[in-house]
Amino acid sequence: MKFIADIHISPQTVKSLTNKGYKIKRVTEFLKPNAKDEEILDLALREGSAIITQDLDFSALLAKRGVNKPSVITLRVNMTKPANITEILERVLPQIESEINKGSIIIVEEGRIRIRKLPIEV
Repeated sequence: MKFIADIHISPQTVKSLTNKGYKIKRVTEFLKPNAKDEEILDLALREGSAIITQDLDFSALLAKRGVNKPSVITLRVNMTKPANITEILERVLPQIESEINKGSIIIVEEGRIRIRKLPIEV
């Protein structure tokens, strides 16, 4: 599985996950830092990547589009320092791999993970 980290995910986290063997790049390796969420979704689709973000807008955009890809992992945690985000992702990514491959919106919160299959019916 490949991942695109949006602008809210630290380069330190991306580097740490890369060192752990994950195929992850920051969105700024492909697009301008002020790229619109729609552009990031299109990029993830082209690249066959899931999106890792702290932005809540991606879920609504996917629902509006009615698509089953790309998967989005949204982090909703209080401690947003890179070391904390890295630790959470290292722990959670292996647990949700099959859901990512199926096409899902995955919300990671303190102490729980919520998964919603795509496409979302509105």
